[in-house]
Amino acid sequence: MTDRFDVIVAGAGPAGAQCARDIARRGYDVVVLEAEEEAEFPRQSNKSTAGTFPSMMTSFGIPEDVVMQYTENVVLESPNEHFVQYQPGAVLEFGDFKRYLVKDAREKGAEFRFDARVSKPIMEDGDIVGVWYGGNQEVYADIVVDATGPAAPLAKKLGVCDLKRKHQAIGVEYEMEGIEIDREGYADLHDAMMLRLDHELAPGGYSWIFHTGGDTAKVGLCYIQNEAHRDYARDGMGIDDYLHHWLDTDPRFENAERIEGKVHRGSAHIQMPTDMSTDNFMAVGDTVPSIDPLWGEGIHKGMQSGRIAAATADRCLTPDDPDTSAEAMSVYDELWHTRVAPKMRTRLLMTQLLYLAPNERYDQLMSDLKRVGFDTLSNANAGDKRALAKLFHLSDVPLLMRFARERLAE
Repeated sequence: MTDRFDVIVAGAGPAGAQCARDIARRGYDVVVLEAEEEAEFPRQSNKSTAGTFPSMMTSFGIPEDVVMQYTENVVLESPNEHFVQYQPGAVLEFGDFKRYLVKDAREKGAEFRFDARVSKPIMEDGDIVGVWYGGNQEVYADIVVDATGPAAPLAKKLGVCDLKRKHQAIGVEYEMEGIEIDREGYADLHDAMMLRLDHELAPGGYSWIFHTGGDTAKVGLCYIQNEAHRDYARDGMGIDDYLHHWLDTDPRFENAERIEGKVHRGSAHIQMPTDMSTDNFMAVGDTVPSIDPLWGEGIHKGMQSGRIAAATADRCLTPDDPDTSAEAMSVYDELWHTRVAPKMRTRLLMTQLLYLAPNERYDQLMSDLKRVGFDTLSNANAGDKRALAKLFHLSDVPLLMRFARERLAE
């Protein structure tokens, strides 16, 4: 007999698992195909810093027992300045978080198959009708969802996503102990998530310290291999070299040590998505991509994309005569642009300008934030052009001109 479901989800990350949770809750038959083995899940895909906010925890019913540390402040650092803002948050134990999503989706009726790497779509009359997985196994469904992240084996072959290498951000993170959380001359990082803009440490990106209790924290950095990276990068240095350089030169790490086995690596694309759906198909999470372009927060947006994909599937499958055509599935694209990432283009503009700025401009930004307040940055991050204008100076004209030239060259 044909192995058939209402919906196939490729990938059991936050976006895929949340999509399966919502689809199963609505009473549909859904199977999730995950590349990792269940006994080790999520060893290979445990790639997130997992900093998030109460709105995500509440919206998706996430239990407290997956939280490593609740935080009270967001700290922004530049080479010589810092800015502190009260902003409640939570640092999750990412592995526990992912395992919870799988457990809860199963309890709602979703089926999970591990060691089931999806390789390519099964096509019929030009439309996807199923997938090949685990080497030579096949499964069919009315709707297929690609939640495999940047690998995107289905979305790429269907021409739905167009991830560009030049827009790829790469990151590495250690979990560490023995950190001086409240070092003289620096902001107090107790119960804080700190982001640092400093090309010396992360050319074309940023670094972070997320407090996880006591003298422990998640410490890492990421950068896009963009114009700023080319300007500020040092010959022969890779991303691990930059993290080691930070650990060797920042006095907060003088007596710190890495926690064995707690190294996380990942990548995501910072760019405008193209199409996100077609006949019988949607792409969610980092396959789209859905990560916040400015500060890299991806969990909430990924899960939002999974949720609206589930709502779209429900809408398309509910009628007596289900309609999973590209036109019907395009509701997902509309919801993504209005609910997941409104004003995405403006926020990407801010990201690109921010990473082109020199270090001394980052010091000025900290002073500006003390003057105008964090709400201005939050509004600018949400795409508010008036808020964005408040953060610019006449001296930024050369930076804007350079940005314009480079965009025209593309």
